[in-house]
Amino acid sequence: MDQIKTFMEKSVFFDIVIVAVILTISVFFINKLVKKFFQHSSFIEERKEKTIESMIRSLTRYTATIGLILFIISQFVDNFGSILAGAGVAGIIIGFGAQSLIRDILAGLFLIYEKQLHQGDFITINNTFNGTVEEIGLRSLKIREWSGKLLTISNGEIKQIQNYNIDRMRVIERVVVSYREDPDHVWSVLEKACEKMNEEHHHFLKKDSTNELIEPFQLFGLTSINASFRGYEYTVIGLVDDQYYWTASKETRRVLAKVLYDESITLAEERLLIETAERLPH
Repeated sequence: MDQIKTFMEKSVFFDIVIVAVILTISVFFINKLVKKFFQHSSFIEERKEKTIESMIRSLTRYTATIGLILFIISQFVDNFGSILAGAGVAGIIIGFGAQSLIRDILAGLFLIYEKQLHQGDFITINNTFNGTVEEIGLRSLKIREWSGKLLTISNGEIKQIQNYNIDRMRVIERVVVSYREDPDHVWSVLEKACEKMNEEHHHFLKKDSTNELIEPFQLFGLTSINASFRGYEYTVIGLVDDQYYWTASKETRRVLAKVLYDESITLAEERLLIETAERLPH
């Protein structure tokens, strides 16, 4: 009897190992096929392909893991198939206390379905975390911060997303100059700066279906005559393609700084006025 029991235990262990190996190989080949498919396809935008690939990779991993767990349980529980059919998958999941798992999975599916983000997008989560989307999973989202740190956050914890890569972004740069500067002269200089940016960096700008610029770099106007009690505030704007937003913003600041320097226009400075009272006689 002991030998039969030992043999059965070895047989069960062997079956579990075989199933685990089969599932691992299946997951590997499915992910490989999906990757090959998207490498040879061009009917979907590249970042959308990466997003779908990431979700499929997560789905296959979770499916294989859950399948292996159910198989292991079936080896030690009699009539497990009948119990599973009678209780229902939903009842078993809830029984294991996995409500948070369901919430995270549903939240992840809605993120993709509503096209709130794609792999490679630069986003801000809950007004707290900033970074580039590195992986979108069924249960969690991974973003790489600029410092290099990898942040993993459960999909169910995501309340607000600010996406900087949804079709278009507006460059908005504010320049605050001294009260001593001639407003008309500053206006003229900034308009020349905008012309220069449109000549040198027109490839950053967003175009419509007819390849016409939607909103070139331009002086929006004098947006404050007393900005933080320091000086006149002017605002320069331009509608750019989302993938060039950060580069366009940096170049806009560079051109503005250079033009203002060449024209000897003084920017506003913080000034602290201290009034001293005469000493009272003793």
